Amino acid sequence: MKNTTKRSGRPDVMKVLADARPDALDPSLPADPARQQETFARIVTDAADGRVARLAVPRRRSGFRPLGAVALAAVAASVVAAAGTFDWQGPADRPVARPQASAPTRTSDPGTDLRVDGHIELLAAARNAESAAAEGTYWQTTTQSQHVDVADANGHLIAVSSTGTDLWSVGVRSGTDSLMVSGENSATEPRTPADKKRWNAAGSPHTVVAEVGKASGNAEVAYTIGPGRPMVMHTSVGDKIYAVGPDNVSYKDLRALPSTSDALRRYLETLYSRDNGADSGTSGRSTWMLRQAGNLITMPVKPGVRAAAYRVMADLPGVRVVGHVTDPLGRTGVGVEFPQSYGTPLGTTRERLVVDPSTGAMLSDQTLLVTPSARAKTAGLAAGTTVGNAATTRMGWGERQISVPKNARG
Repeated sequence: MKNTTKRSGRPDVMKVLADARPDALDPSLPADPARQQETFARIVTDAADGRVARLAVPRRRSGFRPLGAVALAAVAASVVAAAGTFDWQGPADRPVARPQASAPTRTSDPGTDLRVDGHIELLAAARNAESAAAEGTYWQTTTQSQHVDVADANGHLIAVSSTGTDLWSVGVRSGTDSLMVSGENSATEPRTPADKKRWNAAGSPHTVVAEVGKASGNAEVAYTIGPGRPMVMHTSVGDKIYAVGPDNVSYKDLRALPSTSDALRRYLETLYSRDNGADSGTSGRSTWMLRQAGNLITMPVKPGVRAAAYRVMADLPGVRVVGHVTDPLGRTGVGVEFPQSYGTPLGTTRERLVVDPSTGAMLSDQTLLVTPSARAKTAGLAAGTTVGNAATTRMGWGERQISVPKNARG
């Protein structure tokens, strides 16, 4: 048999399916034949094309909330996270314990079925995620974030871009703390030369005002043009370092999570029933499950749990898996799109996770503009524009706590 992996650079289909298939398809495990057939059909056929947008926290001065963040009271009130080489030591992100008080698609080879290929590559990511580093003292991430908005500058609508670097260090040993530095080297500027020209024509105001969608109607948020200051926060609550669904969890809890996709799926479904009260439909359930599975991939879980989370993602109804896509840093991966879309003041948006199947790394979490609003069109934002992105450039174990910038607030 020819070595197709070496020739094309893509994983060998039969090897990937053998090594990374969902547990329900493993012939060595007892399974219902109808269930096997249904699951396999879902993995290799195109799912419904629905999408979901990020729900931003109120203050958006320095970007948007990164993948999987479950906010502390202070975080929810004041942070959306500010916007390479990938230093891969295992996935991570910013899922924070709750307070106890309550890019274009790359052209494929002719004849390639991206629907099948994307699912296969996602399963390849599951297989490669099983080889991540074991344990350390601090689980640390570096994320480059960007948030795009439309603001009024003295009667002129302009698009603004807020960027920055976020550092998060989660202490997993007794006596260690968890710190998040959000918005290091942050800045808000007119997005394009045309936006800068309109801003100058408006008198170069220091502050511009944007709309923020809320359930009760639209509110406003002010952006300060120019550099910003970082913010530092403590993100753990006792020994609870993350939130999984409605629960605060410790490092010990994370290490005890089930490492087979069937068991992990059942665990998440139990949390879903508690977190939502009642099933809100397949798309709502899949959206919730995809978010939680994506969160787990970014936490310091055991490699087997990370791999199981990828397999859960591949098996969710309504989730669209496409390959190949590039993130805003130009890195190529598999796109995993949420099964719902949401309206925002910028228009209809969808959320996409980008995964590197060769390493099992979660590269980025993007919010894409699907149908721009009249306001967004006036400011030059077209369909397909990335209006939010959190691109992880480093994640893994460290033995020292991160340094806090001298000019940090909080």
